[in-house]
Amino acid sequence: MARNLNKLSANGVKNETHPGRHSDGGGLYLQVSPTGTSSWVFMWKDGGKRTAMGLGAYPAVSLADARDKAALCRKQVASGLNPLVEARREAAPTFAVAVERFLDDQRMAAWRNDKHKAQWKMTLGKSYCTAILDRKVDEIGTAEIVKVLKPVWQTKAETASRLRGRIERVLAFAEAQGWRAEGKNPAQWKNGLDAILPQRKKLARGHHRAMAYAEVPAFIERLKASVGVAARALEFLILTAARSSEVVNARWEEIDFAHKVWTVPAARMKAGKEHRVPLSPRAVEILKLMAEVREDGNDFVFPGQKSRKSVKAGKPVSAASMEMLLRRMEVKDAATIHGFRSSFRDWAGDQTSFPREVAEAALAHVVGGVEGAYRRGTALEKRRKLMEAWGDFLAGAKAKGKVVALASKRG
Repeated sequence: MARNLNKLSANGVKNETHPGRHSDGGGLYLQVSPTGTSSWVFMWKDGGKRTAMGLGAYPAVSLADARDKAALCRKQVASGLNPLVEARREAAPTFAVAVERFLDDQRMAAWRNDKHKAQWKMTLGKSYCTAILDRKVDEIGTAEIVKVLKPVWQTKAETASRLRGRIERVLAFAEAQGWRAEGKNPAQWKNGLDAILPQRKKLARGHHRAMAYAEVPAFIERLKASVGVAARALEFLILTAARSSEVVNARWEEIDFAHKVWTVPAARMKAGKEHRVPLSPRAVEILKLMAEVREDGNDFVFPGQKSRKSVKAGKPVSAASMEMLLRRMEVKDAATIHGFRSSFRDWAGDQTSFPREVAEAALAHVVGGVEGAYRRGTALEKRRKLMEAWGDFLAGAKAKGKVVALASKRG
């Protein structure tokens, strides 16, 4: 390969306009495109197959620079190495840098606030990943992943599961960027870490304490007897199986009384997609109660308390106020606000014949294929029947027809 080197001249390269590859010898070529742009290519045989590797554009990479790069490639080939693999290895960033680039990429593509990014950054930072932060991503294998996970695998089950999944995604991102060779991800669980790390007790659904669905109707009966915005917001949350952030930030412009639909905009949804929630009769009833005490200047369905230091309104009720309500009702240790979504899902799976995809769509879970179809408007009525059945279950024989108004209209 090293014979007949230096066939080209600096002046010849500068004036070359004929499209095609022009050999300098030793596997180095000046490649001229039909549009007249030029670049350097190194070519060699790998397992009998001719392989090409770009060395950069001309004139950014001069003839002398291209010859130096080609000389290094020839040494690698002579040593049994693949110049493409070696170049990728040289360019591969550390795990810490890969995490930053991954988070920036994800934030632009799907995430809507820095809080989500901060949670990932903490998990993938010095708190748990010190052992691999300074390693290049192409040097991280199964042994390194096990070293990171073992300290928390049995003692912090939820954290360990989340950590493993996040490392897997970063390494998959690194492979997609060409920083790692294609192959099995060392952080994958199935047919990977499952053969090395011990099995743990299965995590509870959603990792949140959830009230058994059989107990929720009695809780709703007690909740209806409570006055105040927090009680109505919490009841509405349970009826719609929504997340707390979606409920507390609900605005009147999102409510369609005529069609009995609440449309949560994409910006407020975890999956970043608009979610239409069919409203059961009791959910509509709660909205009408809130409309009766609607404050001027406050567009939130569930308004917060006015500040004593200011006459300005315009703030929603806080999720913390619902948490305090659970504490006052002495169920805080047995259930969380988010856990009521699990109560709904368990009820739908155990007590109804509604298809799984309908229940998942009602929770606005990220789904695809057939399940994804249930999020479209054409399937809204299928979900409406499910939510009405949930509302009937929560109402029970005793609770039906009871309406508890708020204590008083806010001034």
